[in-house]
Amino acid sequence: MVSFSRRQMFAAAPALVLAQPSWAQTLTPVRIGYVPVIGASALYVADQSGWARQAGLDLKLVRFDSGPSAIQALSSGTLDMLAIGVAPVAVARARGLDVKVVAAAGSGGSGFVASEALAASFAANKVPAVAFAAFAKSQGRKAKLATLPPGGVPTVALHHWLWKVGKVSKDDVEIIAMGIDAVQQAVLSGTVDGATVLEPSATIVLQRNPKLKMLVTARDMFPEIPGVVMAAAGAFEKASPDALEKMVGLFARATELIRKNPAEAAKYVEAVLGGGLVDAATMQTALKSPAVDFIFDIRLIEAPTKAMLAYQVEIGDFQTAPPTDGLFDPRWCDKLLKR
Repeated sequence: MVSFSRRQMFAAAPALVLAQPSWAQTLTPVRIGYVPVIGASALYVADQSGWARQAGLDLKLVRFDSGPSAIQALSSGTLDMLAIGVAPVAVARARGLDVKVVAAAGSGGSGFVASEALAASFAANKVPAVAFAAFAKSQGRKAKLATLPPGGVPTVALHHWLWKVGKVSKDDVEIIAMGIDAVQQAVLSGTVDGATVLEPSATIVLQRNPKLKMLVTARDMFPEIPGVVMAAAGAFEKASPDALEKMVGLFARATELIRKNPAEAAKYVEAVLGGGLVDAATMQTALKSPAVDFIFDIRLIEAPTKAMLAYQVEIGDFQTAPPTDGLFDPRWCDKLLKR
């Protein structure tokens, strides 16, 4: 996947992000909704590192359990920006909400974790269709697989892997939709045979039960599948264009830190996602997980987003794919990347 260099990223950014305001300067509030997943780590770093305040911004982070609920808050005018999956943003824009993607944040973000028995079936039968069929025969039942509700990136990736890549028979698997925390609990309790688990939960469950195995990541299940994006309301852009430009610069700087120094970034991410239950070392492992790739360049996700939305029509998420015309606004990324 295409990356970017520190020199490219910050050639246009010093005055934008790094200049520190005087203490007397009034900070510009920026209200940002986010779903608590590893793919939004650039936001956590920008906030917890103090960089945003140094740039004259007062970030007010609001947590949501799903992208649609965050979209609803944005439509009510109570949020300025979002760090969520791209599909809800595309749907909202198609329905008339003035919102655009201004930067990428992550590709993928989850992995398929299997129980000891299912992992053993895959070890003996490398082809997914054969492995699931062998498991169903040996257990006398379908494999129970947990994932997020329809529309979530892990769920889209799971369907693509099962039906498109693996040619798995629907007679051999049962898919159960549940929330993020419930998926983690189901895997650890053994009530399901496999699940698409978001990071950092994937790292946590693998550490707690070494018999569990991550068989494949979302990025393998659906190549270059987009994960979290940074989106902005049109009203925020009109009212505070300088603040929005600074935010994109902060996302660029934070992404660079995550990629180059995950140990440093981990303490900031842990402060938001850890909840006092996950240490920075575990978060560092999650940041380095093959399940997620942290990217900033918005142009890297345009084609994969179109492919993902088109596939969502196939699996019944939409009757027609939301159009992507005007969905992506690359002006700030292009400026930072000097093109």
